[in-house]
Amino acid sequence: MALRSMDALNVEGRRVLLRLDLNVPLKDGKVGDETRIREAAATVRALAQRGAVVIACSHLGRAKGKPDPALSLAPVAPALARLLGRPVRFVPDVAGDVAKRADVYVNDAFGSAHRAHASTAGVARLFKERAAGPLMAREIAALSRVRDNPERPFVAVVGGAKISGKLETLTALARLADTVVLVGGMANTFLLAEGVAVGRSLVEADLVGTAKEILAGAAARGTPVILPTDAVVATGTDAPAHTAAVGAVGPQEMILDIGPATRARIAGILATARTVFWNGPAGVFEKPAFAAGTLAIATALAASAAFTVVGGGESVAAVQQAGVADKLSHVSTGGGAALEFLAGDPLPGVAALEEGA
Repeated sequence: MALRSMDALNVEGRRVLLRLDLNVPLKDGKVGDETRIREAAATVRALAQRGAVVIACSHLGRAKGKPDPALSLAPVAPALARLLGRPVRFVPDVAGDVAKRADVYVNDAFGSAHRAHASTAGVARLFKERAAGPLMAREIAALSRVRDNPERPFVAVVGGAKISGKLETLTALARLADTVVLVGGMANTFLLAEGVAVGRSLVEADLVGTAKEILAGAAARGTPVILPTDAVVATGTDAPAHTAAVGAVGPQEMILDIGPATRARIAGILATARTVFWNGPAGVFEKPAFAAGTLAIATALAASAAFTVVGGGESVAAVQQAGVADKLSHVSTGGGAALEFLAGDPLPGVAALEEGA
C-alpha cells in the first residue's frame, strides 16, 4: 500500500491540517481517558518541531447530523496544551472552513478511516499534498502484515457479543488464519449451530445458518475452529456463578465467560502461534466475576513469541488492565477500521491518502 509519509512533506512555515482521533470519553465536561490525546500530542509535537503551524481537527461522539454542545472538543484543548507544554486554541469551525486556511493535510486518525467523514475523505482531496501520520502508518503496516503476509501458524481470536457486527471479518479470517478461536457471546451462536444447548445465553438465532456455513467452509479448508468446552455460567450477571461444561448449561443459565479448561487450551494454541490477531472479549468483561477469560487471553498473548495485534475497545482495555500492553507487537486504536481493513474493505480515509501518494 503506497502512502506518502508525513516525514516526506515540507512543513516548515506551512499550515498543516492534522486530522486526529480525539474521540475521548468525557465526564462532567472533563476528559476521562487521555490515552488518545497523549498519542496525538506526539504527532503535533513532531510537526511543530519542524516549524509547522498545526491546525488539529477531530470528531467527538456522534452528533446525529446537528451540533451538540455536549460533544464539543473544547475540553480536549487544555488537556492537549498541558501535554504539549504550549498553548492550544480551540476554534469551533467545521472542517471545510478550517481547510481553507491550511496548506497541507495529514491524517493520523486510523480509528475513523473507515468512515467517509468530511475531515477524513472529503477535505483530504482538496489538498494536493496529503500524507499519513505516524500512527496511521503504524496501524496500516501492522494490519497489512497480518492480512497480507502473516508468519504461520496464524491464529485469529475473535470474541464479543455478536457475529453480525463482525461477519465479513470473521469470514475473511476463517480463510486467512490457520486456526480460528471463537469466544464471547458470538461463540454461543456457533455452539448452537453444532447442536449444543446454551440455555438463556445470548445468541443470534437468525445467524445459526450462517455459523453453520462458516464452520463447514473452515472444515473443508482444514482450518480448525476452536469453541469453548467449558464456561462460567450464572442466571444473571449479578447472580452467583459456577463453571460447567458447555453441554451442561442449565435452561435458565447464561454463558458469561470461558472456563478454565478453555483458557488453558487457548493459551496452548497461542504459545505455538507466530502471528495472532485478537478482537473482542471472552465474556462480560466489565464484571470482575466474568473477566478471567479475557484477562487470560491477554496474558497468554503477552507470553507468546508471535507477532501480536490486538484491536477493539474491550480487548485493548483488557491488555491495559492486565498490564501487558507494552509486551504486544501492536495495540490498534481502530476497532471497526481494523476489522474492515482485515476483511479487505476499502477505507475511505486511507483511499483518499493513496490517491495523493
